[in-house]
This record gives sequence, structure tokens and C-alpha cells, in this order.
Amino acid sequence: MERGIVAHLKPRCWWCGEDELYCAYHDKEWGVPVHDDRKIFEMLILEGFQAGLSWITILRKRENFRKAFKNFDARKVARFGKADVKRLMDDAGIIRNRLKIEGAVTNAKCFLEVQEEFGSFDRYIWRFTGNKTLRNPKGVTRKTMKPTSPESDALSKDLKARGFKFVGSTVCHAHMQATGMVDDHVVECFKFKKR
Repeated sequence: MERGIVAHLKPRCWWCGEDELYCAYHDKEWGVPVHDDRKIFEMLILEGFQAGLSWITILRKRENFRKAFKNFDARKVARFGKADVKRLMDDAGIIRNRLKIEGAVTNAKCFLEVQEEFGSFDRYIWRFTGNKTLRNPKGVTRKTMKPTSPESDALSKDLKARGFKFVGSTVCHAHMQATGMVDDHVVECFKFKKR
């Protein structure tokens, strides 16, 4: 099968276009509930790096991010020091933004504190959606999909109070969509579910 043909076989959310990597992410990950703390941490860090950039930029660098951030092991990232920050600033395979890199280290430390308090980050974060995936029963469209929600506002406020960085409501809503806390597949998409 020719490259690119796969992307045309199913109706999808408009944002993934025809890029095979984007379509695979849309089909296999976006909107699928995640309860593994390492994966939740990965998506939280990646969403923070994505702020101000396109998600496809992050997806294309994802494997590099995994190597640079020790497979998103929060304990290892929390121990990163100045030498690690310098190493990351020299790594062309990731987004070389000092504030975001330092923010990721801070977030790893805060992540571990939340794990300690709640037993798991999963237990903490899913409380913001009542431990269920939120869906609009009528579905959303390109015009009605919103970049934030009352739930992402609440999550953002709480994360900021706990010392997290790069966790504005838009970043939090994107994280909630990415980890299946919110299912915003549009009504025309083959992944759309009414409930």
C-alpha cells in the first residue's frame, strides 16, 4: 500500500490531516483513557513543551524526548541538575527551551510529591473528571470544540498551587484529551462515541 493511502481510509478529526504519524496518534492514543503514571507524566511533559508549537512538532521529536528524559521516569528526571539542563539545551532532537526544560524538572519533583500524597498521580488527576471520561453526548464539531473547560481550569489551578510549571488551562485540557479524561473526537470521526 502506498504511503499516505492509509490516512484516507477512515474519517477522522480534522486536526490530524493526512500525516501518517498524526493519524496513528489520533487512532491509537488520543482520547484513550490512560491510568499508567509514567505515561501520564510523559504526556504532561510533552504538552508543556508543545505550548506555543504544533503537536506534530512534538510527535516527530517524541522518541528523542523519551531518550533525553530517561523514558519519562519521574524519579530520574527529578534528579536532573545543571549538567543535565546543559545536555538538554545542546540536544537538537528536542525543543531547546531552557524554561520548559527547567519546568520539566520542577514538574517531575511536584509529580513525585503528588504520587506520595495520593498513592498515584492517576488517582489524583482523574478526580477532576469524576473518575470518568467526559464526552459531550451530542458530540463536538470543529466549531464547537473548546480549548479549555471548567475541569481543565480546576486542574490548572490546582497544579499551579502545587508548584507545577507550564500547566495553563489550555495545556491541561490538551492533556486531558490526550489521556482520555476528555473524549473530543468530532461527530464525523470514526472514533466518535455517543456515550
